[in-house]
Amino acid sequence: MGNTENFSNINPSEDEVSDVCPICGGVGWVRKELPISDPNFGKMQVCICKQSDVVRHTFDRLFQLSNLQAFQNMTFKNFKTEGRMGLGDTQVSSLQIALNQSTHFSENPNGWLFLMGTYGCGKTHLAAAIANEVLSKGTPVLFLTVPDLLDWLRYSYGSQETNFEERFEEIRNMRLLVLDDLGTQNATPWAEEKLYQILNHRYINRLPTVITSNQDFIEIEGRIRSRLQDPDLVTIVKILAPDFRSPIREERQSISTLALLSDCTFGTFTLRDHEKLDPEHKRSLSVAFGGASEFAENPRGWIVFFGSYGCGKTHLAAAIGNYRAAAGDEPIFVVVPDFLDHLRATFNPNSSVSYDHLFEQVRNAQLLILDDLGTQSATPWAREKLYQIFNHRYNAKLPTVITTSNELGDMDPRIRSRMLDSRLCSLYAILAPAYIRSKEGTPRHKKSK
Repeated sequence: MGNTENFSNINPSEDEVSDVCPICGGVGWVRKELPISDPNFGKMQVCICKQSDVVRHTFDRLFQLSNLQAFQNMTFKNFKTEGRMGLGDTQVSSLQIALNQSTHFSENPNGWLFLMGTYGCGKTHLAAAIANEVLSKGTPVLFLTVPDLLDWLRYSYGSQETNFEERFEEIRNMRLLVLDDLGTQNATPWAEEKLYQILNHRYINRLPTVITSNQDFIEIEGRIRSRLQDPDLVTIVKILAPDFRSPIREERQSISTLALLSDCTFGTFTLRDHEKLDPEHKRSLSVAFGGASEFAENPRGWIVFFGSYGCGKTHLAAAIGNYRAAAGDEPIFVVVPDFLDHLRATFNPNSSVSYDHLFEQVRNAQLLILDDLGTQSATPWAREKLYQIFNHRYNAKLPTVITTSNELGDMDPRIRSRMLDSRLCSLYAILAPAYIRSKEGTPRHKKSK
């Protein structure tokens, strides 16, 4: 009773009273008067005064879960339908049709859109562009590769953070679900059944869905194939263009893309003396350049370049690779998200490359250059594969170059512990902002004597 009397003596000001929600009294939750037969009887529900916060939290969580930050630059505006070397009229036309259909779908997400085509033709770009566009208009979107989707479901089985049934229902009923790389998942009976349950539910309820695949129809699981062939629901778009990122991919056994960065050398790297940079920023560029040059002369241990997008870290990493290639070495340069995509693609029964061969090729590379660590989808599977590579190269003391836009504290703790070993690893933080190329061209850096 004493506590009751104390509280009754509190007299809030008029301003404080006016700020309190008249519906929930500032609690944020309400219990509606419902009949006992109603499934929501007795349940607390979010008050209208907090719904905007809940919506914002939901969008932030979906954005992180989808890893759309890594795809935020994939838009309809920068999707190229022309200018790709060696394309015929039919291939260009297929790209234009795919762009038009994807744009139309993003404006009015109804039915299903199924994008087919070979690896690297632009399917993921269009799927991510749809997700980014629809999400920007306030519609909840979940964007996941199929292997990542299944990883998240497996992870939720033993997780204390989330409930499997809740996550499964959220995916099945998501306002717009974008599934990238159908067919690259590990086709276990469990995986096939869960994927079918999700797609069948969305098929029955006509929920908007975007799917990409590099498989032919005949290779897709029969039950899912029958859903995708429903002309009343599904719009099928086949992109005939080849892999635009690496036109000679099939002629190479290595997955290295260093040849695409042949112009990134120490001679073409600029210390940006013509810019009015902060002295500390300019110094960080000079120190990183010196560290890269020394490493290229004698590649021992690890070297890591931190910095924002466009600061020059990829240029320095590629310069090391090109220098060693000219000396007769065979460095492997891979962008981390692309490498994980390559690994997933080997799960396809028709893949010409085995998983073990590809994994060992990277893990034991004479010189491995990993670009953009941290932009990959951070699923348990992805984290484990990367840790296995890092741990092997750490124990074997194999020369490794890493670039990342993440801060050290954001790294997987197991990988971070390896990077913090000063006996093996040298860290360089490039503080300079993104470099903007002038119309006159990039001034060449001349190494001082």
